[in-house]
Amino acid sequence: MLNNQEFDLWADGYDKSVQLSEESNTYPFAAYKQVLNTIYRRIRKHNGKTILDIGFGTGTLTTKLYHDGVSVTGIDFSPKMIQIAQEKMPEARLIEFDFTDGLPMELLKERFDYIVCTYAIHHLTREQKVNFLTLLKSVLQPGGEILIGDVMFQSAEDQQHCITSAGDSWDEDEVYIVMDELTDDCDLDMQFVKCSDCSGVCIIR
Repeated sequence: MLNNQEFDLWADGYDKSVQLSEESNTYPFAAYKQVLNTIYRRIRKHNGKTILDIGFGTGTLTTKLYHDGVSVTGIDFSPKMIQIAQEKMPEARLIEFDFTDGLPMELLKERFDYIVCTYAIHHLTREQKVNFLTLLKSVLQPGGEILIGDVMFQSAEDQQHCITSAGDSWDEDEVYIVMDELTDDCDLDMQFVKCSDCSGVCIIR
């Protein structure tokens, strides 16, 4: 896993790295825009007013929501990423925090219409994901949703197919969501929207 200094070094070229992978329709960012658009459309369709973005990076998704008038709170552990995102969203509340430690204390008493996490939760182990998702559910408004977009698979077989196709580019350090396993691990109301052979959106109500 990259540490925050390494993320800072990557910050200026992050968006370009994503674009190159998406344009070639390859792991890890195949259908990246579709993943973000799926989340964006769902929030706008249901008129979400407040969102919490976990690991927002350079703010690609939240900037669009911010300019639509959505109140944005976000956490990220890279000061450089925060600086880039804050310039795009001057009034957003962006907090420097490592979500592998949970949530900042000041957020635990708040409630959000939507909690968004795109291309970040793979830094948690399988067990950590269950604990973190349970924590996130506790800060949702009634009727709210957690929307996770990432490299994601319905089954272990689907993941193995991607591993074979990716070859040397497969990142052994990252733990991607396999929906069949997540369903076994936790008692949550979940839906999977497949966006490509290696990406999708997990909707948790």
